[in-house]
Amino acid sequence: MTVMTSADCPPRNTAAAELSAALREAGLPVAATSGAEEHVQLQRLEASDARQLARLIRTGTKRTLKAARALREICEAYRIDLPELRVRQGRITLGACRLDDAVRLARLLGASSPGADVPEATAVRDLLAQAVPAGTGGGALRISVREDDPDVVELGGPSMPVPPGG
Repeated sequence: MTVMTSADCPPRNTAAAELSAALREAGLPVAATSGAEEHVQLQRLEASDARQLARLIRTGTKRTLKAARALREICEAYRIDLPELRVRQGRITLGACRLDDAVRLARLLGASSPGADVPEATAVRDLLAQAVPAGTGGGALRISVREDDPDVVELGGPSMPVPPGG
């Protein structure tokens, strides 16, 4: 098998060049090529190279899966129900959250108490929009109010994947 260098990839094809470089750095003699920016094709893999690539992918996702497990445990300890919390495409997504759980999450992140009553969804959304960056050191979270269910906010995935070592 030959190793494709970034010089072998057209400059516009940064995805194939980046993947080729990563494979080469991992010691996998596999080329990545592309005729269009939307698709990258790997040359045929030997079975041993495919197993090594699978191990590398699992190792790379371990931190994110570990962070999701820790987040799930923290939420359970604080009685915050996030039944849709999962890892998708290397990112942690939280999913739908009832308003009372969202308020507890905001308070856990350092927001001030909104009072005895649970506020309306837009107020909870705004509370979380301020609490998430402050409580996570600058992280962002897409937060929206479900129009079909006013007692639920949708907590999208963080805007950035879990950093290495994080």
